[in-house]
Amino acid sequence: MSQPAPATARPTADIGPMLLRRRAAVAGCLIAGLCGGGLALAATAPSYVATAEVLVSPTGVQDQTNPVTPRQREALNLDTEAHVARSAVVAARAARQLKSDDPTALREQVTVTVPPNSAVLTVSYTAGDPVSAAAGAQAFARAYLAQRAATASQALTAQVKVLAAKLREANTQLSATIGALPRLPAGSTDRAIAVQRQNVLNRQILTLTAKHDALRTIAVTPGVIITDARPPTAPTAPRPPLYFGTGLFLGLLTGVSVAMIRDRFDTRLRTAADVERLTGLPVLCEGENARELRELAMAVAAHLRDGGELLVRSVTPGTDPEPIADDLRVALTGLAPIWVRTDRTARADAALLLVETKAARATHLSHALRQLRRTATAPLGVILLPSHPELPHTQP
Repeated sequence: MSQPAPATARPTADIGPMLLRRRAAVAGCLIAGLCGGGLALAATAPSYVATAEVLVSPTGVQDQTNPVTPRQREALNLDTEAHVARSAVVAARAARQLKSDDPTALREQVTVTVPPNSAVLTVSYTAGDPVSAAAGAQAFARAYLAQRAATASQALTAQVKVLAAKLREANTQLSATIGALPRLPAGSTDRAIAVQRQNVLNRQILTLTAKHDALRTIAVTPGVIITDARPPTAPTAPRPPLYFGTGLFLGLLTGVSVAMIRDRFDTRLRTAADVERLTGLPVLCEGENARELRELAMAVAAHLRDGGELLVRSVTPGTDPEPIADDLRVALTGLAPIWVRTDRTARADAALLLVETKAARATHLSHALRQLRRTATAPLGVILLPSHPELPHTQP
């Protein structure tokens, strides 16, 4: 729809008719958006996600514990374990299994989550084919358990070494104490202290021996893979609804924007609603049929009941107003002494503006109204004619 010469707000009700007029542009943008979504879908390489589930169990050796909460009901800090499963050292172990030289790239393809209220780690791996995805998830699950077992074994070995050193020290002190007893006089204070020290060292050695034996018999249990990774049957990405939906939305948004821009800068007058919105003047006659011309003549006669001059002025360049003026002269015969003129510069009591649809512009109509105001000529309304190469002449 054409825009008025002054900037005015367009009613919301005009959006529907505007989109209907610009339906070709909107439809073209929608089709282009769908095609763009299809091309993006075709150009995006598919990705597959395989998942392995690991049940984490306490190793029995210095496990990082976590307070029991409604979310985390296990004593193990599984959030920490999830970070460990994606650590560089685990990625290096997985890279050796997968025979890859880039552990950093492997870390970017794995995600580890913790289902609430569980002692399970969900290890997911993304790859370009199903077999690689399953192999990656399985490799990371195994590498995590191997690293957890190695860490626990190192901690256990360190504890055993510490206890062995303490046990050796205690045995050395006990041997020294026992060796000094024969040289101490019976009943002396020094002998009593040595006997008491011997008893303390014997109890300490028994305690250290029990702890040492207990540590040596601990079985390291890092956990177990409860669900092996299987090659997925379908890719998880790209998702056609997402691509086509995005393309459709962008196409619609672009189409509406193009339609509004084109409509804003289009000043053609197509319908009576365009003319009435732009000027506030009524469209008194559409076409040149005899009935409408008679009604128009009666309206002019009612306005100029005492007679006067009526100016029929063409707004559209190249449109001859004489045929309409001749028809009005005939129609006004006997109604009132009204002189119908077509001279654009003539002064008149009233004026009718002749607009040819699609050929006339808003600027043409605004220019004609300004000229009428300068000559103090009152515009009665607009005669709207269809767009033709030549105006037909119809006598009532």
